[in-house]
This record gives sequence, C-alpha cells and structure tokens, in this order.
Amino acid sequence: MAVVAVYSLKGGVGKTTLAVNLAWCAAQLSARRTLLWDLDPQAASTFLLGRDQRAADSAQAIFTKDVEPTRLVRPTGIDRLDLIGADTSLRSLDVVFHSLDKKKRLAKLVGSLDSAYDRLILDCPPGLTETSEQVMRAADLIIVPIIPSPLATRAFEEVVQHLDRKGGKVPLLPVHAMVDKRRKLHADRLALHPDWPVIPMASMVETMAARRLPVGAFAPKSAAQAAFAGLWQAVERRLSAAR
Repeated sequence: MAVVAVYSLKGGVGKTTLAVNLAWCAAQLSARRTLLWDLDPQAASTFLLGRDQRAADSAQAIFTKDVEPTRLVRPTGIDRLDLIGADTSLRSLDVVFHSLDKKKRLAKLVGSLDSAYDRLILDCPPGLTETSEQVMRAADLIIVPIIPSPLATRAFEEVVQHLDRKGGKVPLLPVHAMVDKRRKLHADRLALHPDWPVIPMASMVETMAARRLPVGAFAPKSAAQAAFAGLWQAVERRLSAAR
C-alpha cells in the first residue's frame, strides 16, 4: 500500500478538494482499493463522501488504542473507495500525539491497513504540528497544494526547510491549486514553476459541496476532472519510480 498525504502549512488552499478527487481517481481510474483517511477536525472530506455518517466523536480513539482503524472504515458508495471519517474529537489530536510520545504511531496504524488497500490518501490538517510530524513519517509522498501567490509559496518553502532540518526523506509534490490564469499574479507564479501540476479554479469544483461528490462522478469530461486525472497520473508515476 502506498500512502499519499495531502498537506499544507496554510489552510484554504484546496487541500480537501485534492484529497477527495485524487481518492476518486485512484479508485476509479486506476482501479485501486483506496482508503481516504480524514485527519482534519473540520471533517470536510467526511462531509463530501460520508453521506450516511454521523459524528460520534470516536475518530481520536484510533490513536489511543481504544478502537482498531478497521472498525471505523465505512464505504462511500463509490466502488473501491472507503473512508475513515473525522469528527470534533480530532481537535486535540496534537495533544494526544504529544502525550503518547510515540513518533511513529500513525505509521504503525497505517501499516495495519496495508493488506486491505492499494492506496491510502490522508487529508491532513494545516500547520506544522505533532500531527504533521506523524504524517511526514508515515507518507510515501506528500502533495502540497499552493495557491499562486508569494505568501503561499513562502509557506511551501518553510515546509521544505522544515523537512531538511529534520532530515526527512519523504518526497514532496507541489501543485498549483485554485489557479486563474487570467490573473497576472497567477500567471507570473506559474511561469516560475512550469513543471508543477496545475488545478484550475472552476465552477465544477465549487459544485462538489452541493453534490457531495468528487468532480469525476458528475462531470467526468470537465477541464477540472482532466486536471485531477493528470495529477493522479503524475502521482502514480512518482510512486512507481520510488519503488
């Protein structure tokens, strides 16, 4: 099983949008047995895919050994795509990790799911926290959405520097997200990094919240879905090269 984390130091950069749509691409386009694990207490991925799930304040129990991860796995209604949902109990997850003092707790839990899935997508909360440290030890690849702006680019550079200081070896895949090429600032930033994948700002992406579905499920021929599919192909190539 390959573990792909969608993470950003900043919030509001399209992190959940990437996680949900890449999970759909893994399950539908690559026919991978896929699990999306929502680690963000805002539970946006859970809202989009967990149609019949109700918050039970049990998500944190996985990390304190009260509940096995498999007990919280739920189907999404999409073939080959399951979900471990988030809830408000994850607000104190950083405190839990700190008190446990087990630096690879998440990695161990991920390992327990290895035989059941081919791809695990982690939708991570923002910030450099105990949770992000756990994610960086568990992931095979970290996708970092970046809005084309100086501040967002600076935040990405902070993540790179942080990993360098920690001696981290997990590869990063920066992605320009929420892109409007009509804006000069966006166009200028894209020109600085022409090799980074691009996800456009699109009405189809905004419609996800109303439909509670990934873009590929209701607009398979849209430009937005083509961008998500292209990004997923790049992810698969990176994972194959790493193995």
